[in-house]
Formats: sequence, structure tokens, C-alpha cells
Amino acid sequence: MNKKIKKIFNKKNKSKIICLTSYSKNIAAILDKHCDLVLVGDSLGSVLYNYKSTREVTLETMINHSKSVRQGVKKALMVVDMPHNTYRSPKEALKNAKLVMKKTYCDAVKLEGGKKIIPMVRILIKNKIPVMGHLGILPQTEKKFIFKGKRFDERKKIFNEAKLLDDAGVFSIVLECIETKLSKKITNQIKAPTIGIGSSSNCDGQVLVIDDLIGLSQTKFKFVKKYTNVTKIIDKAVNKFKLEVKKKQFPKKKHSFNI
Repeated sequence: MNKKIKKIFNKKNKSKIICLTSYSKNIAAILDKHCDLVLVGDSLGSVLYNYKSTREVTLETMINHSKSVRQGVKKALMVVDMPHNTYRSPKEALKNAKLVMKKTYCDAVKLEGGKKIIPMVRILIKNKIPVMGHLGILPQTEKKFIFKGKRFDERKKIFNEAKLLDDAGVFSIVLECIETKLSKKITNQIKAPTIGIGSSSNCDGQVLVIDDLIGLSQTKFKFVKKYTNVTKIIDKAVNKFKLEVKKKQFPKKKHSFNI
């Protein structure tokens, strides 16, 4: 376990883990000052490309954005989502995860799922590729985004899969939209830290999509809190630029080159 991974793992029951998504260098550099963990999420599919599903995101796209994020992340742990259909077998998972690690210089990868992905998780960890798990709503395979843990059989399945991932050696698990009591039970009974999104403050940490947090997206999910409205700030700045150009107030002499 490398130092950055160990630092995250050791936050369990001690201090909250701060995690946000990033898809480019400039945002990543800001997040790096505040976050323990920066995630290059396949959520970029909907956030940046307006895809209907993360299933449309390719490995090449993830690698390209991760290269940019790496330029901004110097301190935080950087994790990259393995996109849909890139880890269907242990052999495929290892090949693609090695490529991601080599091309992006990230610190770890994230895989969605429970029992079915255990062989893939194990082979990656065996080859010294740290893995973050992901349970609850699984955007790569879900058709309906409904919070998890309503039924007893569903709660039992998710809890057991959290234990399986924990035993397989993941260094953390994202719990997405999992019922409050279940997220607390999982957090209390596994060794790995849990990072919640829509899964209550019981988790060891929290993650949000950066565009949601800063008000750049128009999403209205129950679990999202907008801390500012960057859309209004950008709109105001662009409008001011437009007016100054039309009135010949920009550029001024100090913005021009003169002999």
C-alpha cells in the first residue's frame, strides 16, 4: 500500500475524506488544495458530452481527460473510473487498468459492482493496482436511478457485496444513493473507508460532481447541494466583455502592443 493510499485508508473513523470530480487541469489544481481525493469520473459523459448514459464513455476519453487532470493534481490521491465494458474479465481488466495507469500516472482506478467484479479486483490488486469499489446505484448498468436499500433482500445483497469488496482488498468504496441505516452498517462493519454520494453523513467521506457543487450544471438531484452559482458569474463576465468590445472600451492601450 503506497503512502497516498495508506493516508486515505487511515482516515477511517478519524477524519472525513473530501472527494470531488474533475475533468481538466485548471479545476483539478483548485480541488487539489482542498481534497484528499480527486476522481476523474465517467460522469464526464453527461457533464461534458451530454451523453444519455456513462456507457457511451470510452477508455480513450477517460485517458485524455485524466492526463489533463494529472497536470493539476499534485497532492491529492487521483482515481480514474474504468469505463463500461473495459473490465469484463480479469484479463481485460488488467490490460486496460495497466494502460490507464501508464498513460495517466493516476494513483488508482475505480470499478463498479459487487460479486461479479471480485476476480477483476483481485487481479488488479495482485498486480499492485489500487482499486476503489462502487456500490448502490451503478450508472454503468442501471436503467432506473432509484435509491438502494428499500427491500430486505436488496440491503442484504449490498451489504454482502461490500464485505466481499473489502475482503478482496479495495482501499475504499463509493456508496451511491444507499439508504441511511444501510450506509451506516456498511461503514461500521468494513475496514475500508466509505465515500458517500446521496448516502448520508454516516460515510467516512463525501463526493460530489464538481459542476453540480459550483452551479455550472442544471441538475436537481436530491443529494446535490449547490455551494455557489458559477453560471451567473460567467454570464455576467461574458456580458461585460461583450459590452466593452462593442463600445470600444476593450482592449485599452495597456492591453495592446505599441512602439
